[in-house]
Amino acid sequence: MTSSRPSSLSFYSKLHLSAPFKSALLFTLSSQTFCSKYFSTSMLRSIQSALRRGEVSCSSSSSHLLRRSYSSESTPERKVAVLGAAGGIGQPLSLLMKLNPLVSKLALYDIAGTPGVAADVSHVNTRSEVAGYIGEEQLEQALTGSDVVVIPAGVPRKPGMTRDDLFNINAGIVKSLCTAIAKYCPNAVVNMISNPVNSTVPIAAEVFKKAGTYDETKLFGVTMLDVVRAKTFYAGKAKVNVADVNVPVVGGHAGITILPLFSQATPKANNLSDEDIVALTKRTQDGGTEVVEAKAGKGSATLSMAYAGALFADACLKGLNGVPDVVECAFVQSSITELPFFASKVKLGKNGVEEVYGLGLLSDYEKQGLEKLKPELLSSIEKGIKFAKEN
Repeated sequence: MTSSRPSSLSFYSKLHLSAPFKSALLFTLSSQTFCSKYFSTSMLRSIQSALRRGEVSCSSSSSHLLRRSYSSESTPERKVAVLGAAGGIGQPLSLLMKLNPLVSKLALYDIAGTPGVAADVSHVNTRSEVAGYIGEEQLEQALTGSDVVVIPAGVPRKPGMTRDDLFNINAGIVKSLCTAIAKYCPNAVVNMISNPVNSTVPIAAEVFKKAGTYDETKLFGVTMLDVVRAKTFYAGKAKVNVADVNVPVVGGHAGITILPLFSQATPKANNLSDEDIVALTKRTQDGGTEVVEAKAGKGSATLSMAYAGALFADACLKGLNGVPDVVECAFVQSSITELPFFASKVKLGKNGVEEVYGLGLLSDYEKQGLEKLKPELLSSIEKGIKFAKEN
């Protein structure tokens, strides 16, 4: 999995800081305790040097900043479409995609509310041009020319609902949207967020097969939130810096089909008992329910899902742009088990999936979890395939 530690100076060298804030930043960077956690020695020295030379500008000209940072000469043109952009996940996701310098055009689509969301997001002074589209008659415009399509559309979970309870509503929405994708942007990378992902990804695959546009390397079920949760919970229990943590999460994206491989987590934690691992696994599996209950029926995991969705979309964009060694977990067509779809680590490249990685060495507890999840995951996959073929 990719590290969250900064890997270049581009972010720091393009900031516009006031003189007092720049001084404060230099002071912070002089803290050995702080910097040893987040920066390599060579990177730290380069940042400090850039600050002192004035390469981190104190100018107030944001247009100059944007020309320097996101010029078309340095970054490929990439259009991202968000389908369901006015919803609880869609709005924060749209904002996060607007902040992504790899996006040049951002198309926001929903059945209602997108003109307002687009107007709001468009005021953020970053590279991408924003357009809002509303209703089925404007779906073609939203999709045409898209490199990445992110789908958070559908109804959210409510107290007492499982992801299967969402199926009857969201399955039809996904089928309709994927039919349009097959027609208007058949070569786009598709990131499926709409739940139940264990069923909606197979639905999308069947729709694309029927249209003759299916490419298994470009269809992803976004399971990144499971990874984000596993990292967070593991770091808290192991008392390690969450920025350094990697935890692969395999299987599916609902309940017991979510299998975090804490035996492969890094950095290794010697202070965790078998009971701790069981508790961490269950909390990762029940993370969505934890949020639904905490919000007392007034919402689901919208913000963390938007964050995770934006992370995965960013990984896809990096892969499309040829950035090497982009590896994340996702629910994809797979042959590493007997199931037709399975979440595991995948390498992302210019054509989507470049490689699907195997599971590696599992603990006995994880082996049991793997066998336990298979029947439920297979049932969800078959449910999606059946729906697509019968409707």
